[in-house]
Amino acid sequence: MLEGKRIVLGVTGGIAAYKAVEVSRRLIDAGAHVVPIMTAGAQKFLGTATLSALASEPVQTELWNNATTPIPHTKIGQNADLIVVAPATARLIAAYRMGLSTDLLTNTLLATRAPVVVCPAMHAEMWEHPSVVENIAVLRERGVHIVEPTEGRLAGGDIGKGRLADPASIVEAAARVLGPNDMEGTSIVVSAGGTREPIDAVRVIANRSSGKQGYAIAAEAASRGASVTLVSTASLPAPYGVKVLQVETAAEMKVQMERTAADHDIIVMAAAVADFRPVKPAGGKLKKHAGPPEITLEPTPDILAELGSAKREGQIIVGFAAETDDLLSNASKKLSAKKLDLIIANDVSASRVGFGHDTNAVTLVRPDAEPVEIDLASKRDVARAVIDVIVTIRNRH
Repeated sequence: MLEGKRIVLGVTGGIAAYKAVEVSRRLIDAGAHVVPIMTAGAQKFLGTATLSALASEPVQTELWNNATTPIPHTKIGQNADLIVVAPATARLIAAYRMGLSTDLLTNTLLATRAPVVVCPAMHAEMWEHPSVVENIAVLRERGVHIVEPTEGRLAGGDIGKGRLADPASIVEAAARVLGPNDMEGTSIVVSAGGTREPIDAVRVIANRSSGKQGYAIAAEAASRGASVTLVSTASLPAPYGVKVLQVETAAEMKVQMERTAADHDIIVMAAAVADFRPVKPAGGKLKKHAGPPEITLEPTPDILAELGSAKREGQIIVGFAAETDDLLSNASKKLSAKKLDLIIANDVSASRVGFGHDTNAVTLVRPDAEPVEIDLASKRDVARAVIDVIVTIRNRH
């Protein structure tokens, strides 16, 4: 969504200004052309040389004495596909709400018709002040996209809500604004991570799933306008705009998935659910001196099969098949047996594929089409291909 897009990155005077460098890097990695603007206040916290070296072109700071054009704010605003202000101080927010053109950044904001993403960062007391609350509400009503600050450590060691959102979340928000929105009006629930079944109070039966592929699918769906719920065992940062429900065991995941799936249009079961669990986990820690314990296992519920059997008309259900042999044969059997619309098969014994990696290589198998192979790529690129197919299936329903 960001490939080839011209994005103005406005940086204002807050301690979080240093994070703009990471925002710029991530935007460029996503294929965007980043045009940086820094206010005088921002330059108190971050040198222009740093952002100039890492953005797509040198930082602009002046409304006057511009060698390229006598009206830089107009040209920058007209040529922008998107403007992102990160961090945005209370002062910038107030000026933007009131239409005060005090410097290059505020002039550019007023002279553009491009969408705008504002990422506030300030002390909790300032964020909660009635004037700031009102200013944010007015900007939202005007169509400005607000990436709210998070809870965390603030300047001076204080703790509260006011910390600039994570750079990854800011870039996700930008992608969502510029995305195709072909999932708008659609609700999707995604499971992610590997379940952990207790042996005793300390030990568990688990697997190597990191949850990264499920999170990538959730992030991609959200960036394209879907309402997304993520049922997860992983401790990864929540993708922007995604509701996360934390679980641990297969039984807990079953409850949440069944409860959530009932009113969602699409179900993607990306989690690696343990096939077996101890029948009687010990309440305390098993001691080594007592010798190896005898652990009797029982099957866990087949969540995906049960969701497939309960599928309502028009609902789309997607599964995963992590295999080490007979990839297509095993995936096709699961596709049919579990009444799925799509299954994503991957050979987890292959190099850089599957569990724990940032890359994946998969085959997309459907009952009504030839299998599609996705060569080794980032998990986000794989997620994009998966959502593309889901959109195709949905449009045919």
